[in-house]
Amino acid sequence: MAKITKTEEEVRQQNVAEAVSKTELFFKEYGKIIYCCVICVLVVALGVLAYNRFYLQPKKAQATDQMVKAEQWFQQGEYELALSGDENDLGFADILKQYGSKAGEAVYLYTGICQLQTGAFEDAIATLKKYDGEDPILLSRAQACTGDAYVELEQYSKAIASYEKAAATVDNALAAAYLLKAGIAAEANGEPEKALSFYKTIKTKWGNAPEAMEIDKYITRIETAE
Repeated sequence: MAKITKTEEEVRQQNVAEAVSKTELFFKEYGKIIYCCVICVLVVALGVLAYNRFYLQPKKAQATDQMVKAEQWFQQGEYELALSGDENDLGFADILKQYGSKAGEAVYLYTGICQLQTGAFEDAIATLKKYDGEDPILLSRAQACTGDAYVELEQYSKAIASYEKAAATVDNALAAAYLLKAGIAAEANGEPEKALSFYKTIKTKWGNAPEAMEIDKYITRIETAE
């Protein structure tokens, strides 16, 4: 008796049927769990969208509006007002307290500089270290202002480290200003050789910077004292 074999089409149909059957069994067993997971994902997604649209964006808009007057005071050099505000408008300290990072990274820089200018040096250091902007010029300024606060506290080693970081952050002539501050802090810290290395870097690398015009007198002073 001849052996009956299945055609390729029959085998394919059988495989399809088995796959469909397994899929049906899988969904029958786990369908409720999958459905619940999908619902949870949708609820979370809708929650995030609602949070952004109805809470976060309005908060950011409010913070931006509050910043206007404080920024005007800051530009006018009214650092106490810019920091603390008056009876009509909030200062940066209250804006930062109420809105935090929703007011944007700039609020840390503004607040820290105001604290530095009004003598709250430790607060300035803490605030400026929270600034994490992407603009290298502004970031280097925050780092240099941190160094200024350390100088006021006579913590010269930390000041030098801050100035060095600022000089490394910005790749332009502003680095010369930060290196000059680092050199002066190094001299105050009793490290003339370190100061000399900063001054020589200004002369060789940033010769066109304004600080380079009188850098020879700093170099000469240290070399003649040795």
